[in-house]
Amino acid sequence: MLAQLPPALQKLHLPLRLKLWDGNEVELGADPSVTIVVKDPSLVSDFTHPSLDLLGSAFVEGRLELEGSISEVMRVCDELTAALVDEDDDVVPVRTEHDKETDAKSISYHYDLSNDFYRLWLDKEMVYSCAYFKTGAETLEQAQQDKFHHLCRKLRLKPGEYLLDVGCGWGGLARFAAREYGVKVFGITLSREQLTLARERVKAEGLQDRVELQLLDYRDLPQDGRFDKIVSVGMFEHVGHANLELYAKCLFGAVKEGGLVMNHGITAKHTDGRPVGRGAGDFIDRYVFPNGELPHLAMISGFISEAGLEVVDVESLRLHYAKTLDHWSARLEEKLDVAAAMVPEQALRIFRLYLAGCAYGFSKGWINLHQILAVKPFADGSHDLPLTRDDLYA
Repeated sequence: MLAQLPPALQKLHLPLRLKLWDGNEVELGADPSVTIVVKDPSLVSDFTHPSLDLLGSAFVEGRLELEGSISEVMRVCDELTAALVDEDDDVVPVRTEHDKETDAKSISYHYDLSNDFYRLWLDKEMVYSCAYFKTGAETLEQAQQDKFHHLCRKLRLKPGEYLLDVGCGWGGLARFAAREYGVKVFGITLSREQLTLARERVKAEGLQDRVELQLLDYRDLPQDGRFDKIVSVGMFEHVGHANLELYAKCLFGAVKEGGLVMNHGITAKHTDGRPVGRGAGDFIDRYVFPNGELPHLAMISGFISEAGLEVVDVESLRLHYAKTLDHWSARLEEKLDVAAAMVPEQALRIFRLYLAGCAYGFSKGWINLHQILAVKPFADGSHDLPLTRDDLYA
């Protein structure tokens, strides 16, 4: 039976079992922890060059099945591809045209899937971004609350200030900032499903006079410097490399002199923003976040600076996001039967791979997450920020 497999595959020693369509099984190492059930005979020849995109796509399309814990599947499949697929160091960075219609469709594809589905595996506030773990032992709920505090403290929010929340999601941060820090919030999103639920939650907490949420593109933000502070969480990944300059200028125009801007989002490993190799980036673009493009820290910091904002603080939360995604993945895996009744089978397969795969990717350093704090200086170049970070941890 081993002779039917490509020679390169026969030489591997991995805790992997291949179960073929005809009932035959081949173990590539002792004590297999993962089984790939090959349902499509044509896939065997593809195993000479099994990129992460190829394996992921075949699973999404039902051409193969995966047995074993989803986190172990990620680890073993990474080792499999690493042994047989070269890193694509010459991959050309993506430069997609991002007009308003394209961005609205891309956002709707991912975020309008089902509020009930997201509620299954997110925390009770439905915060769909990296949590903040002070010790690593916190629950997901506590870590998301700590993330809100971390953002608000970095922004030095004060009662009565006007905060712009760019990409407000289900409104968790907007409501938290209004409730805990006494600010007025204007939040925007391109997801109708998110907006509907977010407004319901604002009303349920009686915060209508302090939180206003709108379906609005960042390109349509007022440019009159009306906001004291701006926070953008998990949003600029959807802007596209071609529009990062415009994005930064819109933030600059919306905040007043002396105001702070916090940009919290995923950043690329490579300085030119090209996706990670062996097909992982291609899978994410095709199935998870269409037209999403990750800039490197240097790239987005450059555009922020050129827009007239001064970068005053940068913090990596890469390992925090790996832990966040581990929580999300584990919570989804515990409720697969319930989830299957909420979304199409293909969508569930996509999210299983996406959550576990991104947890693995962040842990390995394939991608990062940075909080970038910037200030719009006064005309004389001054600002009112403290000289140290001591106030953040008091």
